[in-house]
Amino acid sequence: MNKTPWYMSAYFYQIYPRSFMDGNGDGYGDFIGITQKLDYLKSLGIDCIWIQPIYPSPMADDGYDISDFENVDPRFGTLDEFKQLIDAVHEHGMKIIMDLVLNHCSDQHPWFQAARKDRNSKYRDYFVWSDTDQKYLETRIIFTDTQKSNWTWDEVAGQYFWHRFYPQQPDLNYDNPEVREKMKNVMRNWMKLGIDGFRADAVPYLFERDGMNNENLPETHNYLKECRKLMDEEFPGSILLCEANMWPKEVRPYFADGDEFQLGFHFPLMPRIFMSLGKQNASSLVKILKDTPEIPQDCQWCTFLRNHDELTLEMVTEEDRQWMWSFYAPDPEMRKNLGIRRRLWPLLDNDPKKVALAYSMMLTMPGSPVFYYGDEIGMGDDIRLYDRNGVRTLMQWDDTKNGGFSPADKTCMPVIDDPVYGYKKINVAAQEKDPESHLNMIRSLMLTRKASDALCRGKFEWLVTDDENVPVLAYIRESEYDKVWVIQNMTDSDQDFIMDLPEGKYYDLNHPDYEISGGTGITVKLAPRAFYWLRKK
Repeated sequence: MNKTPWYMSAYFYQIYPRSFMDGNGDGYGDFIGITQKLDYLKSLGIDCIWIQPIYPSPMADDGYDISDFENVDPRFGTLDEFKQLIDAVHEHGMKIIMDLVLNHCSDQHPWFQAARKDRNSKYRDYFVWSDTDQKYLETRIIFTDTQKSNWTWDEVAGQYFWHRFYPQQPDLNYDNPEVREKMKNVMRNWMKLGIDGFRADAVPYLFERDGMNNENLPETHNYLKECRKLMDEEFPGSILLCEANMWPKEVRPYFADGDEFQLGFHFPLMPRIFMSLGKQNASSLVKILKDTPEIPQDCQWCTFLRNHDELTLEMVTEEDRQWMWSFYAPDPEMRKNLGIRRRLWPLLDNDPKKVALAYSMMLTMPGSPVFYYGDEIGMGDDIRLYDRNGVRTLMQWDDTKNGGFSPADKTCMPVIDDPVYGYKKINVAAQEKDPESHLNMIRSLMLTRKASDALCRGKFEWLVTDDENVPVLAYIRESEYDKVWVIQNMTDSDQDFIMDLPEGKYYDLNHPDYEISGGTGITVKLAPRAFYWLRKK
C-alpha cells in the first residue's frame, strides 16, 4: 500500500523572520530567535515552517528583491546559524521550506550591475532588454497602484529592461540556458544545506513571448518540471509549493501529471471565505469549489486565511471587489493594490465566533492549511505603517518590553500597543495559561482535525444543493476508515438545517457531549455562527 505523503495533511506555519523573534538583542528578528521558539511551534502542532526571504537584499520589496541568491542577509545571522536552525527544526520532528524567487533579482545584484554597464557582457543576456517599451503590451501590470509599465528605462544601459514587479526587480531571462542552470544551482545549494523544499514565488511569469499575456506559458511549465525532476532525483522527499495567484483551472497545470508542483495555494478560495462570512451566504465559496478541478493523487491544495501580503481581490469580480472593500476596508488606508491590508482578527471584528467559523472552513475543506504567524493569538494590524508592514508587526510573546520580541530600545518595526490588540493584552504567555484563549481554541481545532483521517485526506461531497442562497455550508469528508459531516452556520441568526443521516448516534468532534440521532429529514439546530463536525459513534 502506498504511504500518503506527509504534506497531504500537514500544517504549515508562515514566519516573517524580521518580526518573529530577536535572539541576539539587536532589535531585528533572526535565526537564533526562531530557533528559540521551536518548542512553541511544535506545541501548536506545526509540521512545516515556511520562512520568508532571508537573502541579502536592499529591501525594496521586503526581501523579494535579492542581491545574492547564495547567501543570507547578515541581519538574520550567519549561514552557520541558519544551518543550526534547520537542524533544530528537524530535531523537533518538523520540516522547513524557504522562499525560492525564480522570476527576478534585485537591480543591485552583480548580474544586473554588470549587464547594464556592458552590452557585450554575458550578463546582458541574463535579463530582458528592449529599445522600445511597446513590446509585450498584452501583458498585464501587477502593481496597478504604483506601476504604469512593465518596462523601465535604464540610463546606463541605454535600453529598457523588463520587470513584472517593481523596477528594482528586473526579470531574469529564462530563454538563456545559463540562467536556467544558475537558478537550478541555487536550488541545489540550499537543498544541500538541509532544507526540505521551497515555496516558489511568482512562478507564472518566467518567459515572455510576443502576442501573449505572458502568464502560464508552456515554456514556464517545461522549466518548472525540470526543477521538480532535479528535486526528485537529487533530494527525494523534498517539496515544491506553487504561488500562482490564478483561477483554479489555471493553477491546475502547475500540478501537471504529478510531476511539477506537489502543492499549490488556492488563492480564490480565501477571499470567498471572508465574503461568505460578511454576506452570511456561502454561495460564492460553493461555486469556486465546484469550479476547482481534480488534481493528481499525491498533489494537494494549500488553504489559508491571511498572509504577509494584502488580502488579494484579484480573483473576484469587480462587483465583489467593491463589496469587499466597502465591507472590510471602509478606510482607504486599509486598501492596497487590488486588496486589503488587514489581519484576520480585525477583519472579523475581533469576534471569536467568526474567527472559529473561518478556521472551521479552512480546516475542513480539502487542502493543507497554512497559518500566518500571530493569527493564532489574535494579533491586530497597524494601518499607519507603510505598505504591507501593517500586517507584519512584531510577534507578541509576552507583556514585557516590545512584547518579548526584543530587549532593544529600537526595533525593526513597532510593536502594537493599543487597548484592543496591544501586546500587554494579546500575547502568547497569557494565552497559554487561559484554557478559553484564542490560542487554545485554535490549537484545539487543529488537534481535532489532525486526528481525523477524513478531514485530512478524505473525499469531498456536498450536502448543499443551492448555489445562490447558502446560509448553512455543509459537506461530507470521507476516507476509507473515517467519515465526518461538516455543518456550518454562516449567519448571525439561528438556523435549522434539514438533512439525512444514516441511523445511529452522532457526536461533534469538537464537543463530544453534543449528540444527535440519525434518520431521514432530521433537523440540526445551529446557533449563530455555530458549526458541527459530526461523526457516527
